[in-house]
Parts: sequence; structure tokens; C-alpha cells
Amino acid sequence: MITSQSALALAEAVQRRRVTVRGVVQGVGFRPFLYNLATGLELAGHVTNTADGVVAEVEGAPSAVALFCDRIALEAPPLAVVESVDHQDVPTAGDRGFAILASRSQGPARTLVSPDVATCDACRTELADPGDRRHRHPFITCTHCGPRFTIVTGLPYDRAHTTMAGFPMCPDCAREYADPADRRFHAQPVACPACGPRLRLLHASPGGPPRPESATDPVAEARRLLSAGAILAVKGLGGYHLACDASNSRAVALLRHRKARGDKPFALMARDIDDIEHLVRVSSEERALLTGGVRPIVLLRRRADALPGALDPHLSDAVAPGSPDLGVMLPYTPLHHLLLGLSGDPAGPRLLVMTSGNTAGEPIVTDDAEALDRLAHLADAWLTHDRPIHVPCDDSVVRVCDGERLTIRRARGYAPLPVALPVSVRPALAVGGDLKNTFCLAEGRRAWLSAHIGDMDDLATQHAFEHAERQLESITGVKPQILAADRHPVYRSGRWAERHAAGRRIVRVQHHHAHIAAAMAEHGLDGGRPVIGIAFDGTGYGDDGAVWGGEMLLADYDGFARFAHLAYVPLPGGDAAVHRPYRMALAHLRAAGIAWTDDLPCASACPSDERQVLKSQLERNLNCVPTSSMGRLFDAVSSLAGVCHRAGYEAQAAIELEAAALAVAAGADGTGYEFGLRPAEPAAGGTLTAEPAPVLAAVVDDVRAGTARELIAARFHTAVTGLVRRTCVMARDRHGLDTVALTGGVFANALLSSACAEALRRDGFTVLRHHQVPPNDGGLALGQLVVAGRVTAD
Repeated sequence: MITSQSALALAEAVQRRRVTVRGVVQGVGFRPFLYNLATGLELAGHVTNTADGVVAEVEGAPSAVALFCDRIALEAPPLAVVESVDHQDVPTAGDRGFAILASRSQGPARTLVSPDVATCDACRTELADPGDRRHRHPFITCTHCGPRFTIVTGLPYDRAHTTMAGFPMCPDCAREYADPADRRFHAQPVACPACGPRLRLLHASPGGPPRPESATDPVAEARRLLSAGAILAVKGLGGYHLACDASNSRAVALLRHRKARGDKPFALMARDIDDIEHLVRVSSEERALLTGGVRPIVLLRRRADALPGALDPHLSDAVAPGSPDLGVMLPYTPLHHLLLGLSGDPAGPRLLVMTSGNTAGEPIVTDDAEALDRLAHLADAWLTHDRPIHVPCDDSVVRVCDGERLTIRRARGYAPLPVALPVSVRPALAVGGDLKNTFCLAEGRRAWLSAHIGDMDDLATQHAFEHAERQLESITGVKPQILAADRHPVYRSGRWAERHAAGRRIVRVQHHHAHIAAAMAEHGLDGGRPVIGIAFDGTGYGDDGAVWGGEMLLADYDGFARFAHLAYVPLPGGDAAVHRPYRMALAHLRAAGIAWTDDLPCASACPSDERQVLKSQLERNLNCVPTSSMGRLFDAVSSLAGVCHRAGYEAQAAIELEAAALAVAAGADGTGYEFGLRPAEPAAGGTLTAEPAPVLAAVVDDVRAGTARELIAARFHTAVTGLVRRTCVMARDRHGLDTVALTGGVFANALLSSACAEALRRDGFTVLRHHQVPPNDGGLALGQLVVAGRVTAD
């Protein structure tokens, strides 16, 4: 007989808690994980997705409830990022089991969407297994892999809020989806050959629309076309790629011509690391990036016997002419694995060029109808499918520098993961710059940096910016009260902010200040103490109207002081000087008082009539904005040394100068050039000026003495490293600062970045370099955001 006292004791032995888990907890198998955790502990209740995260209520023995809460963060699924686990006691409900409930969408979005994830080992095994019902299925996926960010149309993350909504599950997929013991339990993109999506191949048809290929196996026909030298448009996770056989020089050259790409290196996709190890050196850190869940393009140093000009039957010289690196990625979708061939498939290309599906300067193509139109002059055929891409997302590009990741382009696999902020900011939007544009949304201590958008001088890119900004607002729930933009008066990003201000305050942030603030924020500095910021890039609007880019600033989030900078030289003709480095070399020589003689490579590279016009232009100061750009100095020395006179893509002259320097030992023969340092006029506030004239004079002497251009390049890198070291020591002596941030696009140069960091650390400095966000303008928005948040703080 149960007495009232024993009934009370039984009631006290049951506890119910509501648990809210925030972070990347949707689309990563979190509800199935909590289901199995709860049932294993014999707890009743339910779990659901909400706009705030994953919410569960569990009821049972207090010890089991406590254990449930403790194990959530410790045992979370591999793709999850648990930011917080909050729980509170609620009245018991007498549930008899544990259930996954339909999602609730009330309230503003506050959860985090997972990036797209490369095909997992289990799915790859099934893909290659003739006995599996998903054998060779181009869209195989499970809870641990597949599309996420690029298919999300809303939150909470459910199939109805993805581009898979139009593909009803077949009975077999529905059974797996509902089975807690199955790897596809509540995997929203789950699919099979019976329920889609479906692949198809279209051939270009001269004078008419593309025609469908009747082959029963579109992938086999696509591989045949690639082997025959065709260029294919291949639909990926975040947009179309253009692919061709990397060993076929005619096909690679044709793709380069059609895409108007100049000599810019193409990315490669290899079936596995074995196919590239004879071409490049692969460290353990690089191997982990290549084979992990992100699978970005990794810039790998070529082996000495695999530099451009070396014969290799699997790689055309036209893939990456003049580059010291090869950009390589491994397959990250089932379709990629099939396209490169499974074990037992007929022989096909071992390496594919895999480049963004667009014309130079345009955003990546995602829409199928648009792909047939915009890629018609680029592709011979289209390997496409009927699953829509909701969010464009290019491939990420990274390299390893001194054993650490250096992000060059942050996109697939990293976006839209947030960056933790060291300071709290109001809801804000930073619109970034006009080159390599990304934007950034933030609120509180969390910032969402968009995927790579592109260069804003193209109308299609501006439309892509607007679409991406609306989409990121929708999934983050941030409603910006502040807009941050670059101080450049004609940047299209800044004009967009002005048009969309709608009464919100716009904060203009100096370009190089934003670069330094981005490095500080990434490393968790609260801004309470300034840093020495070395901001080297090609172009940034200066407070005096000049083009800055060789800046040594003392900066925190509230402001900056210009401690030192490269001496101004004229930038003759603006973009003309960027595309023709010999113009920049001649401008630097004139500023240094060095005559233009025909024995100098830059002078002989400049046509005589252009040389006369340039001389007059410099004498009369016509269309010659002053610049302190370190990027332009790299261009000048590259041409002066005879390395690169014409740049077909951004930073080509600097990249090829780095490649030349890599051909000799670090520090060359122990000698280097040296910049002059002089105090500026009193009106400049005592700012130091770094004079490149002594360096240029020494380079000219070496050129005339017949010194190898590789040695000249190495000595110049040593000189820049010495300048950084000297100015930082002087800043420490005068201001007591001992933390240095290396930022700006010039520090994508791994040789320079490594040398500067090593020298500064030997001198006792703490050195900040970029890892999560790019040092180039792709990281600008994060710095703008933090500066704007501090400027407008109460």
C-alpha cells in the first residue's frame, strides 16, 4: 500500500529541466544525439529546433537529468560547436517516452548555421560499394556531411527550410530519417536515387540552346568529354565550377583565354594526395587541411623539380605559370569523387583544373538558367542537377605559414561560422571594401563575416552583395543600427551604405586602421592597449587624400597615429601603373634621382613613346596621385629586377618576385639592402618616413653587375624585413609598446610574413598574424565593425 508520504517521496525523485543549447547545433545531428543521450539515461521528454537553438525538456531521476546536462558539451556530434548550455527546472509533465518534436520558428533567429561539410568516410564507402543502394549516387549524404549553409532558406534548420523541400523522401529514406539508430536520423539533405536530386548532362549547341545528353550515365560521359579536352561547367555546393583536364595544355590555355584570366593560376582538384606529392611538398598541417571536413584550396609550395618549365605528363605548365605554389583541393562532394573516378573506373584525368564558374571579375554562377547563359561562351557542356543553390559560396583558399593556417579567402567550409569578439558591439553592419569584398554583421560579442563576394566594380557582384546581406541578416537575426564603411569617397561599398542608411548612423573607418583592428579582434585583444600595426598593401585611402599602403601605425580600436610610412611617390595613371609594373618602377627611379637607362629591364620594357609620355606626366604631375604603397614598391622592384613587367592579375608581380626569392636560401648571401629613415616635417607630427631610394640604388647596382634576379629578390625581402624590425624597435623605445600586428595583403606573402615574425620574436615582440580572416581586404569588414562599435559605444 502506497501511503501519502511514500507518494510524496516518489514525486520528489522525479525532476524535469528545460535545456537550451546554443551554437552550431542545427544540421549537425544534434537532436538525434540528444534523443539517444536521453533514452540511454531512461529520461522522458522531447527535443526541438527553435530560432534560439536546440531546446530539450528531460524528465526522470535527478542524477540522470544532471548527467544529461553535463554530457551535452562533452559528447556533442563532431560537426557541432556548443557555445552554451542553459537549463532551468520546470514542472514535471509525466511524459512516458522521449520524442523529437516539429520545429518552432517563433522569435528572432539566434542559432548558428553549419557550413557545408565534405563527404564523410562512411558515405564515401557506400558510394563505392556496389551492394549499397546509394552506390554511385551523386548526392549521398548523412548527418555528418553534405550541404548545409548553401541550401538553407530559413530557420529553424529543417528540410522544409532548405532547397531539399522539393524532394519528398521515398519510403526507404523516410525510414532511415525516422530511425534513431541510423546515421541519417533527421539528416535534412537525405536522398537516394529513388527520390532525387537528379543529375543531367547538357551539350553546347552552336546557334541554339544546350541539348540534353542521352547517355544513361552523365558522369561517365562527362569524364569522356574531359579526357577529350572539353571544358565542363560542373554544378557544385555553392556555385558552378569550370573544369578541364589539367594535363591538356590546349584545354587549359583555351579555358584561360575564354575566361580572360591572364596568367592567374588555376586551382586543381586531385583524387587523393598521392596524385600531387610528386609536384608539391605537403606538411602534416597541410595534409590535415586537404583531407578534413572543410577541404579548402590549399596553396602548396612546388618541389624544386616541379617548378614551371619542368615536364610532367599530368600537369600542364599553363595551369600556374610563374607561381611558386599550386592551389590544390581534394574532392568534397560525391559528384567530385565520381568525376575523378572510383576504384575500378576506366582511366580518366588524374588532375582537374577546377575554377570558379564565372568570367573574371564576376560573381560565381549559381542559378541553372543563368549558368546556361553566362557560361555559354566558356563551357562545352554542363554537368548539372536540379537541387537549387540558395547561397553562393566560393571555395576557401588557405595556406600554412610557420605551421599555422593563413586564410587567403574565407568562404565554403568556414562561412557562416561566427568570429568571437573581444568587445561587445551594438547591432552593426560593416560593408568592407571594393576589392575581395566581404561584409560583416555583429551584435554583442559575435560577428558573422560573409563568404567571399568579389570585386564591387561589377554590377552582378553588387547584386550578389545585396542578396547575401539579406540572407545573412535572416539567419543571424541581426538588425543593424550602425553601418561601417571605408573612408574612400567613391567606393561602391560605401555608396551602398549611404543609400541604405535609412536614418542609421554611418561610421567611416580608415582602411589600414581597419586592417589592424581586424588582427586585434581575431586575437581577442580588448583594445585597452595600442599595438604597433604594420599594414602593407596595394591601395588604401589615406586621411590626406593620398594612396596609403606602407603604413606603420600605433593603433587601438578608438583611433590610430601614423608612426612611420613609406615615402610618397607618384602613381602615374592609377590602374595603368598597377597593370604595368614597369611604370611604377620608372616612377620610383625618378623619385630616387636615378636615370632611366636602357640597361635597366623596366626601362627597356616600356615602349619608347610611352616612356616619353610617362616622363612628361611625371614632370607635370598629371594624374599622379601620391602613394606610400608597399605593394606598388614590390611591383617596382619586380620589374626593375626583370621578373615581371606586366601584371595580368592582382599582385602578379609581387607573387613572381616572391617565387624568385624562394629560389635562393633565406637571407641570400647574408647581405641585404637597407631603407633610409628620416623624420618628417614638423607639420607631420614627427612621423618617420622610410625612404626606398637606397634600396632602389642598390638594386640598380646589382642589375648592372649582372646579379641574378633571384638574389636581388631575396635581398629585397630581407630589406623589407629589416625595415619592419627597425621601425618596431623604435616604436617600442618611444612608446613602450611590444605587440605587433602584421596585416594587409602584402602579408599573404609567406616568405615575408615568416621572416618578419621570426625577426620580431627574436627582439622580444608578441606578433599577431591572421588565421581566421584574411590579411587582405577580405578581412577588412571585421576591423571596420569593431572600430565602429567602439566609436559609437555609450
